[in-house]
Amino acid sequence: MDSLTTPLLTGAATGAILLIAALGLALTFGQMGVINMAHGEFLMAGAYAAYLTQQVIGNADVSILVALPVAFVVAGMLGLLLELFIISRMYHRPLDTLLVTVGVGLILQQAAKDVFGAQGDPVSSPGWLDGSIGVFGYNWPYRGLFTIVLALLALGALAAVLKYTSFGRQIRATVQNRDLAETLGISTKRVDRMTFFIGSGLAGVGGVAVALISGTFPTLGTAYIIPAFLVVVAGGLGQLKGTVIAAFAVGILTQYLTSWFSGSMAQVLVFALVVIFLQVKPQGLFTVRTRGLA
Repeated sequence: MDSLTTPLLTGAATGAILLIAALGLALTFGQMGVINMAHGEFLMAGAYAAYLTQQVIGNADVSILVALPVAFVVAGMLGLLLELFIISRMYHRPLDTLLVTVGVGLILQQAAKDVFGAQGDPVSSPGWLDGSIGVFGYNWPYRGLFTIVLALLALGALAAVLKYTSFGRQIRATVQNRDLAETLGISTKRVDRMTFFIGSGLAGVGGVAVALISGTFPTLGTAYIIPAFLVVVAGGLGQLKGTVIAAFAVGILTQYLTSWFSGSMAQVLVFALVVIFLQVKPQGLFTVRTRGLA
């Protein structure tokens, strides 16, 4: 039973982190077609925001709750600056954005090494996350459960914004038809910048969850950026429900394969399986439905 339960629960926690990271990519990649390889470094920025918040406040029980909005704003501002000064000049040039954001990611990693050191720093778990819950004989740490709850809250908040607010309708209009949205008076440039802010901020929130599990280190984001892109593509560009299913599927599958093979081989196999899946369904699990001419 442990061989079945342990990868399932740990994979669910991993999938929750991938979901938070992929939510931001689903917005930026799905809306603007920008391949932002620095998105993983926004995750890293959120983790260091949690560490610094804890150093300032001191009380771990309170600092983690404060770190969530702080990490969102810090990572969101990094994304906004990236869009404002670099990405906005490279729309419709996806290969250029790929190369440039790889360089930006390396710069952010080196900056983190210079400021915090290469070894990384631990983030203390709050007292209310100590302990575990028994699930079919496996002691599942509360931190894993907290990660899933955090991911679901982020998903619910984003879905509510997209569905019930005027800004959400502007995002959906821009995703479906940018030119038509502009003719209706929507400032797509402003929508792009706010979307980049929200998407990057969500990555920062995910960084807080990662910091609780593994601490902080400069290359933290590299372990999540490729799986997060796989999740977005497999789920369908801009499709939240597909992103949710793909995130938990990739996380759980990776943990099961890791228990049977090495960690690196598990990632190779997951990548191969996603590629095979995309050969069958190139548009991913779900696609945006639009009306076409008969």
